[in-house]
Amino acid sequence: MPPTGACCSHDHDCEAADCGPAYSLYKHIDQLHIRCLNEDVDGSCKNVFKAWAQRTQATDNPLRSDPDDAELLLHIPFDGAVKLKAICVIGGSGGSAPSKMRAFINRDDLDFASISSMAPLQEWDLQQDNDGSLEYPTQVAKFSGVHSLDLHFPGTFGAEQCEIHFVGLKGEYSERQRRAVEAVYEARPVPKDHQVPGDMQGSHWSVS
Repeated sequence: MPPTGACCSHDHDCEAADCGPAYSLYKHIDQLHIRCLNEDVDGSCKNVFKAWAQRTQATDNPLRSDPDDAELLLHIPFDGAVKLKAICVIGGSGGSAPSKMRAFINRDDLDFASISSMAPLQEWDLQQDNDGSLEYPTQVAKFSGVHSLDLHFPGTFGAEQCEIHFVGLKGEYSERQRRAVEAVYEARPVPKDHQVPGDMQGSHWSVS
């Protein structure tokens, strides 16, 4: 297992080998409930999740932080459970790419105040990456049974505004299990089903 802050390059031609299936967890994100604190344009955080083949395609509205504050907190809920194996981040140019990433899982109540005093499950020192050639492996044992992922980007490589174009999530997906509870209700009582010994064939209990 690489050190916490380590990244690794893809050791093959991604287009030839097709990394798409490995980075397909975006299809299992609950898009309606993605949110990001401190984003400059509401809802722009949803634009960073797309197919692997589209990762370098320009978008008119990438995720940007407030112009005067580079910090971002991205909440990513899934429609089932995932085992997260690696993350890929493509940031902006001119020093606007995020320089660090911190991860938290299965929380729905995080904000900048709460995470300031919390240790992340894992954190990485990022590198500026324009084409998704780098991936940041997780400590997989810690990232099993993930129903939501929060990614904290506390700063940039120098710019006052953080910009992110793509977040790729590599791993495995399991459908959420819904178990039906089967119950049998008695619509009308059947006397013979509720007999006690004294009721049978007119017999009586005697008390001596």
